[in-house]
Amino acid sequence: MKVLYIQEGSVKLSVVNEAGKEAVVAILGPGDFLGEGCLAGQTVCIATATAIVSATLLVIEKNEMIRALHEEHEFSDRFIAYVLERNLRVEGDLIDQLFSSTEKRLARTLLLLARYGAPGSAQAVLPKVSQEMLAEMIGTTRPRVNLFMNKFRKLGFIRYNGGLHVNNSLLSVVLHD
Repeated sequence: MKVLYIQEGSVKLSVVNEAGKEAVVAILGPGDFLGEGCLAGQTVCIATATAIVSATLLVIEKNEMIRALHEEHEFSDRFIAYVLERNLRVEGDLIDQLFSSTEKRLARTLLLLARYGAPGSAQAVLPKVSQEMLAEMIGTTRPRVNLFMNKFRKLGFIRYNGGLHVNNSLLSVVLHD
């Protein structure tokens, strides 16, 4: 069992149901971990990790990770903060799925992918994310995502120029009732 730390690039985590339908549960980037469930005794990976752009990952054996968590307090504090933050994000994703409109879910997802609000992590250009992948992430269809992406572009919230650029003003869609 291993924990992976993303040094460069982006990785999507997805799950597939018995009927073959895929759902993207997260897009992870530099500074993110995956496989940390092994530290809690998880023996089977339920999600598949796939690089969506060239990625460099540090592989940390479970025993080495446990040693570092016990002996390296600064690392331990940082890892615990990461796990708690990721837990809050998953909780927010669930609440969003249950109570928000498709348009708000898409806006929130784009802001999260751009790492809006994360200190020193805001990205001008999103990792390579297709409308199909966005649809899988927010639980809708690609044509519906296309409709809202066109609306966001016309309103100046996003632009395409060598990649997808997210303007912080997109936050107004999330905050608007």
